[in-house]
Order: sequence, then C-alpha cells, then structure tokens
Amino acid sequence: MRLLTLATAATLALAPVPSLADSHADPIATSLQNALDAYADGDLQYALDELAYAEQLLNALKAEGLAEFLPEPMDGWTMTLNEEAGAAMGFMGGGSIASGDYSGNGDGFTITLMADSPMVTSMGAMLGNSALMASMGTIHRIGRVSFVEQDGDLNALVANRILVQAEGGDIDTMIAHLETMDFREMQNFGQ
Repeated sequence: MRLLTLATAATLALAPVPSLADSHADPIATSLQNALDAYADGDLQYALDELAYAEQLLNALKAEGLAEFLPEPMDGWTMTLNEEAGAAMGFMGGGSIASGDYSGNGDGFTITLMADSPMVTSMGAMLGNSALMASMGTIHRIGRVSFVEQDGDLNALVANRILVQAEGGDIDTMIAHLETMDFREMQNFGQ
C-alpha cells in the first residue's frame, strides 16, 4: 500500500498540474498542489492527507456523473438527490454512489447506483450469475438487464461494476422508473 501511495505521489510529481493561480478556483488542483508541495518539503503525512482529500473530491465529482443516470421522476412524482450518500463510500473501500429518493401518489422509494466499489465486486458473483439469481428470487428483465426481486427490493449488476438497487416502494412503480434508464450508456460511466 505504501509503495502504491509513493508511486501515486511520484506520478503526481510528473503530471502537469494547473498553475497555482488557476488552482485557487479548483479545490482538487489545490489539494494536489498542496500534496506536491508537502512531498517536496518531506512532509509525507500531510502529502498523504492531501492526496486522500483530493481522492474524496474526485470521487464526489465522479458521483455527480453517476447521478445523471438516475431516472427522471414520472408524472406525479418528485425526486430528491441524496447528497449524503457518498459519505460512507470511504468505509466501503471507495467507489462512487448516487441515490435518489422518489415520492408521489402516496408512495416512495429509493434508487441507488453504486459503481467501482469492492462491495459491488463482492456482489458480482451473485448478481452476475443467472442461475444463482433465479434461486434468490423473482427475475425481472428490464431492457437487457436482469433484476432480482427479494423482499420487495430490486437489485441488478450493470457491466459487472455498477450495482442498481430500487427499494422501499411498489414493485411496478419502481420497474416503470427503471425502464426509463439507459443501462447501455451506463456501462460507459467513468471510462
């Protein structure tokens, strides 16, 4: 791990970084510049802290792109983006998350997208195997994606790296929202 961190610092030292004047407007560039400065000064702990902060900011930026794949609320529904969803991603080994809370017609549910997380990778063995999924619950095909229904929740894996979960609402309503999602385009997220 330390070797990887030092390799990251070395890579950053060679990478073009916006000038310090430009970095005042960009907290990511500022954090990377602070890490480089600390590394040059021999303050490795502060350099690591700044790299961790830059990674957090980059993951948040990436999560904004993931949120674009959440479905628009259908007529009579509203969606509120869960701004707090990404706070726990560091504890789950990293990755990106976007979550929307949908409400309308006296009902409510949540759709969550989680990408490039070790937690998603561990679920891949289950959600990437059709036979195993069929033994776990009812299968719903939405586009070319198979969702397994368990205890009223729907779960699927897109491109073996993006977990899609819909939970807490009427199955037909959640499916209707999921049917509006572009899973094919979602496969290219972050690439």
